[in-house]
Amino acid sequence: MKYIPPAALQKSFTCPHCGTIAQQEWWYRLWDDRVHSAPYQNDIRVGYCTHCADHTLWVKDTMVHPDTGSAPFPNLEMPESVKRLYLEAASVQSKSPRGAGALLRLAVQVLCRELGEKGKNINDDVAALVAKGLPTIVQQSLDVVRVTGNEAVHPGQIDTDDPAVVARLFDLVNIIVEYMIAMPKRVSGIYAGLPSGVKDAIAKRDMI
Repeated sequence: MKYIPPAALQKSFTCPHCGTIAQQEWWYRLWDDRVHSAPYQNDIRVGYCTHCADHTLWVKDTMVHPDTGSAPFPNLEMPESVKRLYLEAASVQSKSPRGAGALLRLAVQVLCRELGEKGKNINDDVAALVAKGLPTIVQQSLDVVRVTGNEAVHPGQIDTDDPAVVARLFDLVNIIVEYMIAMPKRVSGIYAGLPSGVKDAIAKRDMI
């Protein structure tokens, strides 16, 4: 799913409210409620999403509402227990990358438990998910975000404040949800919609 990070005065981006790439309309003011003729010189900026009719509030180039930073919109199939941690991480991403990273590591562990794994050692859990269909490249990406070598990591521990690494953790959570929850759900829906004769033929083929 394509993602365009929100940016002040940009004509379109992925709305942090509805997750749709949509056209944005803008209002802007100076601190004293005057309007500067050059939009980029105004201090207060309000974006309006033409898709969901919700708003973003900016102080110059910083989005202050919703407080989700530049994190990708969470996958629509993300379990609620994981989504809560994901959005909390997004809300502190710009203020504390280390804190966001800790929350995202915990989100990965919770997600692994949601998918039937132990949720204690991320490397072991993702290896088990690879055996169930998660692409190997996702397992390899853990080398980028590994925090304490091969040792089991307790929830919430992380030793990096690199924003680039934290950004990859957001992607990692979404990718796991996409391959292990969203994609199988879509495929299952397509299969269920096939005529019974076609499904019978597929079942006979698979028995050969």
